[in-house]
Amino acid sequence: MRTVLLLAAVAGLAPAPRATNEQLTEQLRQTESAFAKTMADRDHVAFISFLADETVFMGRTTLRGKAAVGAAWKRYYDGPKAPFSWKPDRVEVLDSGTLGMTSGPVYDGNGQRTGTFNSLWRRDQDGRWRIVFDIGCPSCEPTPSPTPSPPQ
Repeated sequence: MRTVLLLAAVAGLAPAPRATNEQLTEQLRQTESAFAKTMADRDHVAFISFLADETVFMGRTTLRGKAAVGAAWKRYYDGPKAPFSWKPDRVEVLDSGTLGMTSGPVYDGNGQRTGTFNSLWRRDQDGRWRIVFDIGCPSCEPTPSPTPSPPQ
């Protein structure tokens, strides 16, 4: 009987099976979608909860740290209507499950595409994904190449 109890106790300490890359990718897709929903919901506190303490947001200036990013982004959460929105259309996770990248379109308040976001996420010890790097750029849609001039 003692052996059975000991085995049961040890089994309870066994690590949970490791998530597959597909599971982690879907988990990160859902995390990015929830992050984007903070803007639609006008929930600045929830936005901050997705930021790593050492997060870096790059734009016209570089913001370093959760407090700086949270303070700078507060203005986007003021008012009843979201000034922009985003959604992931590309999600990749390292096989180690420690880092992931999300990318996708950014839309203005009228639903017109204005850019593309690229975010790097780290899965922390608690299993939560938190954003560590973020950068946006003008829309990355390919532009047509100019027609070459005929030789002279």
